[in-house]
Amino acid sequence: MGNKLNIVKTSIEDVFILEPNSHVDSRGSFSRIFCQDELKEVLKENSIKQVNHSVTYKKGSVRGMHFQYAPDCEIKLLKCIRGSIVDFIVDIRENSSTFLQTFQIELSAKNQKILYIPKGFAHGFQTLEDNTELIYFHTSFYTPDNESALNVKDPLLNIKLPLAITDISQRDREHSLLEMNFKGIKV
Repeated sequence: MGNKLNIVKTSIEDVFILEPNSHVDSRGSFSRIFCQDELKEVLKENSIKQVNHSVTYKKGSVRGMHFQYAPDCEIKLLKCIRGSIVDFIVDIRENSSTFLQTFQIELSAKNQKILYIPKGFAHGFQTLEDNTELIYFHTSFYTPDNESALNVKDPLLNIKLPLAITDISQRDREHSLLEMNFKGIKV
C-alpha cells in the first residue's frame, strides 16, 4: 500500500500541509497520519512527546492564539478528525522574513489535511461545525511557565474569522494586543 504522506510547502517557510494517501476498499479506508521516518526532513532532531485531543462543542468557537517560549517552543501537527475548522497561525519568530504573517487553512474530517506548525508560531482556530474534534501532536511538553498567547482580534495579526465568535474562553478573550515594538520570540 502506498500510504506515504505528501508534504506540501506553503507560502510561509517551514509551514507545511501534510496530505495522507488513503487506501479505500469495501471495508472503509486506512491512512497514515504520522510517520517519524517520512517526516524526518521537517522534524529534524525533534520527536513527538505528547498527543492531545480536543472537542469544541459550538460552531463559531475560537481557541488560541497560543505559543510557548524557548526552551519549550514546539512543533505542532494538527488534524481535524470530526467536523471542520479554519486554522490560523502567525509567524512570531524573531528576525523571520515572514514575521507577523498569518497563514489560514480549512482543516476538516473530510479533507483529511494535517497542518505542520513549526516552532515560533502562535496558533488558534475557529470551528465551522458543532462538536468538532482535533488531534494535536507536540514536540514539547506543555509548560505553563513558558506559555503565552496573542489576542485573535489584534489588528496587527490580520486574522480573518469566517464567523462571528460564539464562544471563547475568558483567558483567550483578554490576551493583550501586541505592542508596536514587538520583535518576536527566540526559538
